[in-house]
Amino acid sequence: MAQLATLVGEPLLNKARDLSSSSPEQIARACGYVGPGGRVLKKAFYRALVEAKGFVLPEAESSGFRGRQAEYRTRVHGNGNLLIGNAYTRRLGLEPGQECRIELHQETGTIWLRPMGDEPDQPSDQEAGADD
Repeated sequence: MAQLATLVGEPLLNKARDLSSSSPEQIARACGYVGPGGRVLKKAFYRALVEAKGFVLPEAESSGFRGRQAEYRTRVHGNGNLLIGNAYTRRLGLEPGQECRIELHQETGTIWLRPMGDEPDQPSDQEAGADD
């Protein structure tokens, strides 16, 4: 499927007027505001419409990153679980289904995740203290 050229300015306004009875997603798609994966680029579409109407919008400040940044913090959920998000597992190079060993370090209050098979089995502080 060939990708449409992204319309801007008067051609965008004309096409949007012609399709005014359609949904915003259908109009954006018909005007070429579709990402490589087929997702409708609503923000870019609405921004182009506003600019086509003659409003000058300030340039969005870009830090060079996309989306939210990793905060390196989490909360214990009501069921007692800790969730470690995609940003962290991706950064560690973990793959879906890969197993990790959880090490609890009592004296430092830290939790370590070690991918299975990376290092020889060494008992964690919790396991080492279990023999006492």
